[in-house]
Amino acid sequence: MSVILSKMKEVFISILPITLLVIILNFTLTPIDSILMARFLIGAVLIVFGLTIFLIGVDIGVTPIGNTMGAMLAKTNKVGIVVAVGLILGFFITIAEPDLHILAGQVDSVTSGLISKVNIVLVVSLGIAVLLVLGFLRIVYNIALYKILTVLYGIILILSLFTSKEFMAIAFDASGATTGALTVPFILALAIGVSNLKKDSKSSEKDSFGLVAIASGGAILSVMLMSIVTNANEITGTLDENEAVTVSVIEPFIQKLPLLAKESIIALAPIIIVFLLFQKVSFHLSKRAVRKILFGMLFTYIGLVLFLLGVNAGFMEVGSVVGYSVAALENKAYVVVIGFILGVVTILAEPAVYVLTHQIENVTSGYVKRKAVMITLSIGVGVAVALSMIRILIPQLQLWQYLLPGYVIAIAMMYFVPKLFVGIAFDSGGVASGPMTATFILAYAQGAAQAVEGADVLVDGFGMIAMVAMTPLIALQILGLLFQLKSKKGEKKANG
Repeated sequence: MSVILSKMKEVFISILPITLLVIILNFTLTPIDSILMARFLIGAVLIVFGLTIFLIGVDIGVTPIGNTMGAMLAKTNKVGIVVAVGLILGFFITIAEPDLHILAGQVDSVTSGLISKVNIVLVVSLGIAVLLVLGFLRIVYNIALYKILTVLYGIILILSLFTSKEFMAIAFDASGATTGALTVPFILALAIGVSNLKKDSKSSEKDSFGLVAIASGGAILSVMLMSIVTNANEITGTLDENEAVTVSVIEPFIQKLPLLAKESIIALAPIIIVFLLFQKVSFHLSKRAVRKILFGMLFTYIGLVLFLLGVNAGFMEVGSVVGYSVAALENKAYVVVIGFILGVVTILAEPAVYVLTHQIENVTSGYVKRKAVMITLSIGVGVAVALSMIRILIPQLQLWQYLLPGYVIAIAMMYFVPKLFVGIAFDSGGVASGPMTATFILAYAQGAAQAVEGADVLVDGFGMIAMVAMTPLIALQILGLLFQLKSKKGEKKANG
């Protein structure tokens, strides 16, 4: 019971700041239709319960499957099996990631089905699977992370020259959206097993970082390749502003429930099937352990349905309405300031950030304090969202004009920063772009893009998750440099 309550508290704290901000805006700058407001509050409650049940399910069902798979890979000691299993698991686990479904649903909706949700989910899942295998091989063959990331982002830079601006934003957003509540624990669980394959068997702590960073690069590459292969240019997007506001508060929830229940079954079924096949052939876990895992998967399913229902039927619509209303005000500074506040409160409340900050404090033996990391990240993400709003207000500003210098700086820093921090920084990009970024702030950006004359919902409304995912790469590497300087000063004092 205490586990359930602590998880619920985490999730509640992550939803509360945005909910309070919407309520304040409703009574001040942007009054919201009472039916929409009621749906928003019901959506918030569903998200709290859904995400809590989902995370408990992940702990009981998904993570043990990842750990068991990782242990099996370590026992086989065969690279061929690592490659095959990595491809299968990487593909199916990404298909089940809720943040990816939300992003793909938004792309489908904004493009009126020209870029379909199914296509985005399948293409991104394939990209993640291939790069996950590359990450496994890096651990096995002891290749330096910074070398892999330099080559990876070099290829991304070349492909960006041939990628349409519409797909560029979606590609980088997909990278942030795929590293969510389901994918990250599973990938990290597999990483532990794969690091045990190393010939020196002494798995260094550096190997526990970086795998998420490499895998998420697969999302960018796959969407860019999709753009080049399909030669899809000149796609425009719009939001359904006047979606008939039904008199019924509950009706959208009832309408969306069957579809989301079906989609969630399709997403999770492959993971269960793969697990049961391996159980028969290789795992041979006790009946009690299997029952517990399947029970966990049921929790994951129920939580996923409730979470997606809350997001799709209540939460996101208000996000886009608020974005639209604020951007339509005469004083455009409001849209930037509220964007900054949203970024700050979101990152402060993101449960995964707490895990990361504890990890950094432990690894650096307390040299780099949690508080310093939290403040750096929250300001960085606030700036990222504010810059995204400025890009919407000034349509001449292109996403690449932010991302290119940002990634060049992040990659250049890898050569000077302690290598441990390189992995932490690149993994943290995914941690920063959590469920609230993929839902409410994305909808807010799209609403703002719809309201601003000359802005395009598809080109300017997307790309915000990409900005949020990029900021920590620079912020945490700067902390790495500060840690290095502090260590050197400490050594000089000790020697002097």
